Amino acid sequence: MKILKFGGASVKDAKGVRNLFSILQKTGYNDALVVISAMGKMTNAFEEIVNAYYNKKPELYKKIEFVVNFHTKIANDLFMNRSHYVYQEIQSTFDDLNLFIDQNSNIDYNYIYDQIVGNAEILSTKISSIYLLENGIENEWLDVRKCIQTDSNYRSAKVNWNNTCSQINYELEKQKLYITQGFIASDNLGRTTTLGREGSDYTAGIFAYCLQAKEVIIYKDVPGVLNADPRVFDQTILLNQISYKEAIEMAFYGASVIHPKTLQPLQRMEIPLFVKSFKDPLLNGTSIRKGITLEPKTSCFIVKKDQILLSISDKEFAFIMEDDISEIFDFLHQFRIKVNLIQNSAISFSVCIEDNFNSFKPLLEKLKSKYRVLYNRDLTLYTIRHFTKDSLNKIEEGKKIILKQLSRETAQIIVLK
Repeated sequence: MKILKFGGASVKDAKGVRNLFSILQKTGYNDALVVISAMGKMTNAFEEIVNAYYNKKPELYKKIEFVVNFHTKIANDLFMNRSHYVYQEIQSTFDDLNLFIDQNSNIDYNYIYDQIVGNAEILSTKISSIYLLENGIENEWLDVRKCIQTDSNYRSAKVNWNNTCSQINYELEKQKLYITQGFIASDNLGRTTTLGREGSDYTAGIFAYCLQAKEVIIYKDVPGVLNADPRVFDQTILLNQISYKEAIEMAFYGASVIHPKTLQPLQRMEIPLFVKSFKDPLLNGTSIRKGITLEPKTSCFIVKKDQILLSISDKEFAFIMEDDISEIFDFLHQFRIKVNLIQNSAISFSVCIEDNFNSFKPLLEKLKSKYRVLYNRDLTLYTIRHFTKDSLNKIEEGKKIILKQLSRETAQIIVLK
């Protein structure tokens, strides 16, 4: 099989869904599985529902009404018949959401997040699948939660590979087209879990690994993997090809075009990955595979905003030893804090972190009980792969540098916003 993945920008409106149909016609769709993300910014919109449910109940149904109207409008643009069964499918999804809101007694934010936000993918794939059927592309809508099995670490679930591969090969038949969701999965009790923000790429990688797919194609709103984010940098360069190793490095440091976990299962099976534009699907895009060099050889820039720099030292200014560092990392793991840079001296240990789970405050309290802690918020971390003197000057010019670290291939610079 081949695995095709379409991001939220590719199906952000009715025009995008029609373009999905056009791409499948142009590129072929026999023996394929299509992974589709939430439409447009709907993951953000469902996150607002979660926050309203948790913190601002008076705003809750207004937030729900917004996403109902958004999906209904897309359906109105795609289907002429207002009594079409697509509206029943949309209503059924929101009925399930409202039932959860009315009956849920669990107060864990991460659990609530996964049960609510996952509905964005369900809606996106139902609308897309039905539109394809209506226009002559036979397909089967597949609930990915029947296939990908995980633990119960909500918002960052770990895949049970044995169960997942067994389920995928049980559920899927060859020579068929399947439409399924990215980002979501289920635990052993059937409760929805999620694979981490932007996890739809990872979903494609999981299916590819378990099905020993021929290839994976990820369609984005850019022509392929670029050497920098075009939303941040004026001039960018298309990378024609990169190795798995280079792509994993870039993903680790935060390159947004590929999910960090996506590449590892593909590398194990040596399944090639192509990143292409949904605007020009017949162009080559970027090829990612084993044993190829970066082409063209150029500096690659990765930007991560909203960073926090923690500097930790002993209260008596004693040395920071290995046991101290081990304890600090235990705390970081306990509070699910992502570490993006590490630097230590004899009496201080610094980490650049991001607070994805709103757990920085309790972490800080824990650390302050044992250590002297200084921190800066609202920082930006620049990572340059294959840096040169010119590329360093490009980033450093006119900025206040808080910390700078260089290795053989990689430079990291923390600056004030």
